[in-house]
Amino acid sequence: MAKPLTDSEKRKQISVRGLAGLGDVAEVRKSFNRHLHFTLVKDRNVATPRDYFFALAHTVRDHLVGRWIRTQQHYYERDPKRIYYLSLEFYMGRTLQNTMVNLGLQNACDEAIYQVQGLWSESMNTDVKTGSYLEMGRFMASCFLDSMATLGLAAYGYGIRYEFGIFNQKIVNGWQVEEADDWLRYGNPWEKARPEYMLPVHFYGRVEHTPDGVKWLDTQVVLAMPYDTPVPGYKNNTVNTMRLWSAKAPNDFKLQDFNVGDYIEAVLDRNLAENISRVLYPNDNFFEGKELRLKQEYFVVAATLQDIIRRFKSSKFGCRDPVRTCFETFPDKVAIQLNDTHPALSIPELMRILVDVEKVDWDKAWEITKKTCAYTNHTVLPEALERWPVSMFEKLLPRHLEIIYAINQRHLDHVAALFPGDVDRLRRMSVIEEGDCKRINMAHLCVIGSHAVNGVARIHSEIVKQSVFKDFYELEPEKFQNKTNGITPRRWLLLCNPGLADTIVEKIGEEFLTDLSQLKKLLPLVNDEAFIRDVAKVKQENKLKFSAFLEKEYKVKINPSSMFDVHVKRIHEYKRQLLNCLHVVTLYNRIKREPAKAFVPRTVMIGGKAAPGYHMAKLIIKLVTSIGDVVNHDPVVGDRLKVIFLENYRVSLAEKVIPAADLSQQISTAGTEASGTGNMKFMLNGALTIGTMDGANVEMAEEAGAENLFIFGLRVEGVEALDQKGYNAREYYDRLPELKQAVDQISSGFFSPKEPDCFKDVVNMLMHHDRFKVFADYEAYVQCQAQVDQLYRNPKEWTKKVIRNIACSGKFSSDRTITEYAREIWGVEPSDLQIPPPNIPRD
Repeated sequence: MAKPLTDSEKRKQISVRGLAGLGDVAEVRKSFNRHLHFTLVKDRNVATPRDYFFALAHTVRDHLVGRWIRTQQHYYERDPKRIYYLSLEFYMGRTLQNTMVNLGLQNACDEAIYQVQGLWSESMNTDVKTGSYLEMGRFMASCFLDSMATLGLAAYGYGIRYEFGIFNQKIVNGWQVEEADDWLRYGNPWEKARPEYMLPVHFYGRVEHTPDGVKWLDTQVVLAMPYDTPVPGYKNNTVNTMRLWSAKAPNDFKLQDFNVGDYIEAVLDRNLAENISRVLYPNDNFFEGKELRLKQEYFVVAATLQDIIRRFKSSKFGCRDPVRTCFETFPDKVAIQLNDTHPALSIPELMRILVDVEKVDWDKAWEITKKTCAYTNHTVLPEALERWPVSMFEKLLPRHLEIIYAINQRHLDHVAALFPGDVDRLRRMSVIEEGDCKRINMAHLCVIGSHAVNGVARIHSEIVKQSVFKDFYELEPEKFQNKTNGITPRRWLLLCNPGLADTIVEKIGEEFLTDLSQLKKLLPLVNDEAFIRDVAKVKQENKLKFSAFLEKEYKVKINPSSMFDVHVKRIHEYKRQLLNCLHVVTLYNRIKREPAKAFVPRTVMIGGKAAPGYHMAKLIIKLVTSIGDVVNHDPVVGDRLKVIFLENYRVSLAEKVIPAADLSQQISTAGTEASGTGNMKFMLNGALTIGTMDGANVEMAEEAGAENLFIFGLRVEGVEALDQKGYNAREYYDRLPELKQAVDQISSGFFSPKEPDCFKDVVNMLMHHDRFKVFADYEAYVQCQAQVDQLYRNPKEWTKKVIRNIACSGKFSSDRTITEYAREIWGVEPSDLQIPPPNIPRD
């Protein structure tokens, strides 16, 4: 087997980097050397990879800043409608290479660094270990920011600058162990602190109704310090801003403690305020009603809305004096997109500012708020929907509780007028849920207070209309939309899979990088022998490279000719990593039963993080690692089957594994996955999908043809029918011998001989409490996997399907998604206007 190419060898051969343009290598080299000189400390003459990284990052940032300033000048002069995308999490990934690609600097930087030291790959790898790596949140939100800049929209991302991102995952004795992700330890070369825009955020206190209006008094103040990160568009000189807020205690915080001599205690208490931006809550699709989380949600909303209103009032560049005092035009100039319910407090907070501070009439303020806000729903799982206790609101945000009650009363009056006597409907549609603990349903607040509500895949949006928000849809059907998710092809093809990008460019040019639908031009090449060979060669090179990485990291010998069967996503019961485990055990048993039979070799990779408090998810990780321990050390199995748990799955690991994958596992129970974006990344990078008709899989099958994916299992209607009939796992267990054998092995301790009862909870759940019906889809899944094996035996036919999938993946660009948001929700038009670069005088 050929040895995989090194990064520098790859650098020399890949012409696609020429897309970025060579630029002035000498200028980049000069700037790099200057930054390197100032990076090195005086008593150290030898540069480390981190020194190279920071010098290079600052060199690239120099090219960003002029464009960044010019973009903001452009917005202030033209005064376009601004888009504000509010998310509690942004998953940015490596910033350096993405920035170089978007600025058209990659080739110049590559060549300059190579000339200086030839340490290109080392400086790139350091990007993971330094502050340029925001290891948190959601891929999708960061893809959207990239697309908004590429489409020339005046857009801003707002969130929290967490001191600690989502935890780093270590696997110790097969179990997940969490370690703090101290991503700011070495600094972050991309962010710019903006203390001049620091803002106060209020908590607690009391409400007083006076003749002059409502006052929120005796509050505790926390300061929100903004840190700005530039977000460049692709080769259009537009650089937008992501503003993340950090919590700071004011200098007079708990000053009364000073006066009684407890100076130390008073200073220590500042931590309570600053804890707000300390750490990201890692729970995915699970609501945790902690007061600190509610504080985080209000903190980002309160700071952001003050910022939005300041910018609305002052439209001239550099001007801080209000030039707009009337809010009539606010929805014409401001669009606020609520990414999930986490920023839902934007609705009562905007009402509070308009009514209490700006003295706008309630009805007018409500009209403005609804026209301004729009809500994206991301889940249909009941346990994920935010329902905050009224008692917590009463203490933390007393004025907002009054406003929410007033909003709800007017809403229920309206519903009662339309449906007289329908008390049950009023109960279902209320923002306030009655019971032992009164709760505020944040999703209902979002739907009521927004002019548009969207799901993130067509099937998901239909479930939202027909189930989750059925009553609201009957009330205002025009409000509900679908916006199928997308990914940016710059990061998820050009950057992470340059070999494939180059192969495509040679055939159809480079326009597909900003118009992914151009990939359709590959369809006539499905039967082209040379192109089939080229695509297969790129995949094999990616697999060789990833094999070397796996052998180094996991000390497991990988067969690079084996099928790379990949299942990477958060560990959750609905994503059904357990179904994958049962198939792996079934394959293992078949090899053991007929060791002389020819089997298609597989390397099964499962990766993802489990929420720290999610017992079942952590057990699933332990099960995967335990199965791997048995399978990988069984000499009868050899290299026909390997099982690897990919530790600490994150953006940088995704960029390695996705280009190398042959088979993409998207096997959630139909009706549970809102969309998924991993499925799109794998499709674009030449993996075939095995999946259920769930989330965006439905549209992927529609685009590429269901015969070019491996679709199996119950549809949404079948799941609902099984729920009504009553799901009985034992029926399948008794009827399917291979399933029974696998379950019995897990139950008896075959895979955990030192702890025979280790997986009793897993088996008990599967047999008696499985909401996600793993056994119901087992038979169809195993049969479908047999079809996968059959096709993999014919590499040419496999690659034809790969090419067809790549050619039909154009719909799943975040550029298309954002264009739809812009036109159908925000009321703005994308622009292909090129802002002149800093070295060219403006008109």
